[in-house]
Amino acid sequence: MSDRAVLEVIALDEADAVAAQAGGADRLELVTDMAADGLTPSQAAFTAIRAAVDIPLRVMLRLTDGFAAGDARQVADLVRRAVALRSAGADEFVLGFLTPDGQPDLVAIERLIAVLDGCHWTFHRAIDRAADRDHLRRQLADMPGLDTYLTAGAATGVDDGLDVLAAEAARTGEPGYEPTILVGGGLRLDHLPRLRAAGLTAFHIGGAARPNGWAAPVAEKSVRTWREAIDA
Repeated sequence: MSDRAVLEVIALDEADAVAAQAGGADRLELVTDMAADGLTPSQAAFTAIRAAVDIPLRVMLRLTDGFAAGDARQVADLVRRAVALRSAGADEFVLGFLTPDGQPDLVAIERLIAVLDGCHWTFHRAIDRAADRDHLRRQLADMPGLDTYLTAGAATGVDDGLDVLAAEAARTGEPGYEPTILVGGGLRLDHLPRLRAAGLTAFHIGGAARPNGWAAPVAEKSVRTWREAIDA
């Protein structure tokens, strides 16, 4: 990946992936079932998308809506799926789980990254529901492979999280703040000037790449609009 600002786009299938790459996406987040805010895709879906594009793919590891990993059986199932995806060639992932009191679920996270074997991964928007986001960052600071936080800065979205995002960007390099901040969650084009001025360099879109809604595919033109705005 080049030094330009990163544009990551959610892809559900090969058509999404091809359109996103053609529009200028640098990376895709692969999910299924956006009605549940994005769950783990099948191995077959990953294989088909991998064959369709040549940009990096980050595969979601989550079985149910929300930010709980589930019981021991569910965590074991998720580990099995991660192993299967690794065997199919997946080498980048997205995950993140909280306990009921808003702390990082270290047991579930550590079980997964043990089988990811050093792969790069994103801690997703669970950080926006954490009891203490600074404490979460410090607890995860030494996790192998963690190189990105997907965050809106607030549970309610980027509109309410702009100040937090700017403040965290200013702490880059401090313990827990080394990973890239990938801004996503209600992100709009009009947010970009302030975010870019604050030093943010990575952006994540889903619905914004689909002008006709989630029932329609990614639109290459929409992705290109974001690419051009980010690069301006």
